[in-house]
Amino acid sequence: MDFSPLLEEARLLRRYKRFLADIELPDGEQMTIHCPNTGSMFNCMKEGGQVWFSRSNDPKRKLPGTWEISETPQGRLACVNTGRANAIVEEALRAGVITELAGFTALRREVPYGEEKSRIDFQLTYDTGLAYVEVKSVTLGFDGDTTAAFPDAVTQRGAKHLRELAALARQGVRAVQLYCVNLTGIEAVRPAEEIDPGYAIALRAAVLDGVEVLAYGVTLDNRQVRIDRPLSVLLNP
Repeated sequence: MDFSPLLEEARLLRRYKRFLADIELPDGEQMTIHCPNTGSMFNCMKEGGQVWFSRSNDPKRKLPGTWEISETPQGRLACVNTGRANAIVEEALRAGVITELAGFTALRREVPYGEEKSRIDFQLTYDTGLAYVEVKSVTLGFDGDTTAAFPDAVTQRGAKHLRELAALARQGVRAVQLYCVNLTGIEAVRPAEEIDPGYAIALRAAVLDGVEVLAYGVTLDNRQVRIDRPLSVLLNP
């Protein structure tokens, strides 16, 4: 996915009220931009650190800027706009980059399914049947560690999605949990048991029921974000 126009650089002053961030531009001008990340953003931002944002020309928007990339305390780059994850994954799916899911003949997004009334991110059609793919954006990293973790806050919704996938797998339907690791310098991903032990338990249970777990990393700068490589998945502590 290309950023067009290129993202603009600024310095983060503070994030507050969950959806707002104050930034300072290189010329000293300060402005408030939209923060599209509903998570805690733990370990993926730092006050005074560099951020990159996009501008909108929509006159109806209250805030013209959207926070896209953050410099983390570990010196990595994180794509903090979680709304981009599905588009990043769809581009990779259509390009055949995610080899485990290649060969589909049709792709549908946001398809209703499951007893808990969820919507799957991607339903893929193959000659042999359907595959249901749930996407999670990962931005949580740690000092001196090339393993990222998910989630960065307790997520009952994430656990629900795993239960729905597990139910499909028990019925013989292909079900996939895909982690899009929007963080540079990462080689593996694991469940963040220290933050949400319930999610870690649900993930391991889903795997036992037949859910596939995939993880892919990205290349990221102010021009583009693209999935470019598979990562290891570490299920156990």
